[in-house]
Amino acid sequence: MTKILMTSVRADEERAIQAFAQTHDLDITLSREPLHPDNMTDFSAYDGLIVQQTAKIGGDLPFYQHLAQQGLKQITTRTAGYDMIEVALAQAAGLKVTNVPAYSPRSVAEMALMQIFRLLRRTWAFDHRVAENDFRWAGLQAREIHTVTVGIIGAGRIGGTLAQLLHALGARVLAYDTQPQDEHRAYLTYVDKATVLSESDVISLHVDLNPSSVGLLRAADFKQMQSHAGLVNASRGQVIDTTDLITALQTGEIESAALDTVVGESAVFNQDLRTQGVADTQIQTLLDLPNVILTPHVAFYTNLAIQNMVETALTDVLRIINDLPAENEI
Repeated sequence: MTKILMTSVRADEERAIQAFAQTHDLDITLSREPLHPDNMTDFSAYDGLIVQQTAKIGGDLPFYQHLAQQGLKQITTRTAGYDMIEVALAQAAGLKVTNVPAYSPRSVAEMALMQIFRLLRRTWAFDHRVAENDFRWAGLQAREIHTVTVGIIGAGRIGGTLAQLLHALGARVLAYDTQPQDEHRAYLTYVDKATVLSESDVISLHVDLNPSSVGLLRAADFKQMQSHAGLVNASRGQVIDTTDLITALQTGEIESAALDTVVGESAVFNQDLRTQGVADTQIQTLLDLPNVILTPHVAFYTNLAIQNMVETALTDVLRIINDLPAENEI
C-alpha cells in the first residue's frame, strides 16, 4: 500500500484526507508538526511527502539528498506559495516539487472584497470607538463602492476573480501585472504601477512571493498613494516593507490597511497567545494601530478551498510516485 506523510495537518483537513485515502487505498500518516531537519529524519517508510507551512523548512542540499536517498521522489506543498521549500536544492537532489496554485481563487478574492468594503466603510474606526462607548459618526463618512477606484496589483487567478466581483459592483478597476491576461480586460484596465498607486482609493495585493515581489511596496510607493487610500494584503507579508507601512499609517500618508499576512507571522498566526502576548514588536505595533485590521492568514480558509488543497496535492503526489507527469510541478 502506498504510504504518504503529511505534515502540519489541522483537524479541519482530516475529513478530506481520509476520504481521499479511502478512495485511492492509501496509508496516510498525519503529523501536527511542520517539517524541519531537526524534527523529522526518517522518511524510509514513506512513498510521498506533503507539507504546509509558512516558515522555511531550513534544509540544506544534504537534507534534500537524504529525502531522495530514502526513496522519496517529490516534496509537495498543499498551498499556492512554495517559498517554504528550498526549491533549487530539492530539485538539485532529484526531487520534484509541486504546489496547489488554484485551490480556490474565489475564497481569497471574497476575503479581499470584504476587506475593501471594511476600509471604505471605515469599520476599523467604528470598532475602536464603540469599544470605548463612543457611538458618534463624526468624521467617518463612508464611500460607496461604485463611486471608487480599486487598484489590483497582481491580476492572476485571484486578482482576476476579484476584478470580476468589483466590476459587477460597479467599481472602476485598475490593475498592474507584469503579464497582462486578455481574459481579464472585460473587468479591469491594465495600467502601470504608478497609476495604480496614485489613482486608487483602495489597493489590493495578489502577487506571488518571489525575488521580484519582495518589498514591492516601500516608502516611495506609499507617498504616491492618496491620503485617504486603504491597502489590502492577502498575498504574502514580505511584499510590503513593514517598517515603511507602519510609518505611512502613523503619519497619515495612507488612511488604513487590512492585512491577512505579515512578516514574521509563522510565530504568531494560528497560535493562542492570550497568556504570553505577542513577542514580535512589528506585529504588536500593527495590532496597536487603530487604522489596521489584522487577520491571521485566513483568506484561503473555506470548506471548498481545504478540500481542493488536499485533493490536488495528493493527486500530484500519486502521479509522481507512479512516474506520471504532475500537473502542478514547479
